[in-house]
Amino acid sequence: MDVISKLEVFHLPILVQEVVRFLVTDPEGIYVDATLGGGGHAEAILCSLSEKGRLIGIDRDPEAIAYAKSRLSHFGEKIHIIHGEFGALETILQSLNLNQVHGIFFDLGISSHQIDSPERGFSYRMDGPLDMRMNFHTGMTAKEVVNTYSEEALANLFFRYGEERQARRIARAIVQFRKGQPIERTSQLAGIIQRVIPARWWVKTASRVFQALRIEVNNELSELQKGLIQGAKSLYPKGRMVVLSYHSLEDRMVKQFFRKDSPVPFQELTRKVVKPSREEQLQNSRARSARLRAGERKE
Repeated sequence: MDVISKLEVFHLPILVQEVVRFLVTDPEGIYVDATLGGGGHAEAILCSLSEKGRLIGIDRDPEAIAYAKSRLSHFGEKIHIIHGEFGALETILQSLNLNQVHGIFFDLGISSHQIDSPERGFSYRMDGPLDMRMNFHTGMTAKEVVNTYSEEALANLFFRYGEERQARRIARAIVQFRKGQPIERTSQLAGIIQRVIPARWWVKTASRVFQALRIEVNNELSELQKGLIQGAKSLYPKGRMVVLSYHSLEDRMVKQFFRKDSPVPFQELTRKVVKPSREEQLQNSRARSARLRAGERKE
């Protein structure tokens, strides 16, 4: 089965109307979807643009690129799709002879396809190799992290990126287990967590541990910082930046960036964070943790 037929449903986009409303101010402008994924948000953005409008779609997941190219092919030259990381946004735009754009969108969530594909190793609910790389062709895997990091490093990782209170207990159990055999599968790691955490807490704990590992493997917070800075510099005055985040670490970074950390001044458009409606949350359970923030470059 080829990748396109395999990925008939890649990801259900969240807060689509709100993203387009905050992002698109000029239908003839040039916009960037820095996290293209399955192309759901990109399709909505493209539909809101005139024939002169353009969208640049970026993603580091090769499967997402393949799927989006097929899904969005009917838009022709209105979209330019690039396999890359948004931490290299300035370089990507320069390669297209662009210095500034009218709007940039970041969706920081992991796609449904990535979660639901056991071979990607993102979920504790399904057995698969401990991988967790967004770009599975390069970089360190989660297997390498859990088998080579010291107990202290693992504990710090789970506490910092997962905000997990039982970080030390879990790190100790991992190090003890790997003395007998390497930890190679998601089911092994989930089992280790389950054995040391009370039953009523283990699901949320496992989610936080897997989140922390994913952030570490993909260098997510560092990439986000680079992407936000480069994105801000790449906006025209009055250009918009819209960010969807899914956990408190990301949301705090985005909020502080708009308020004080950006290298250029922003007018915050969402003083109060925008959340999915109750109806959308019922239709898509993965929308529950989504938070949207938007800002407009002042100069």
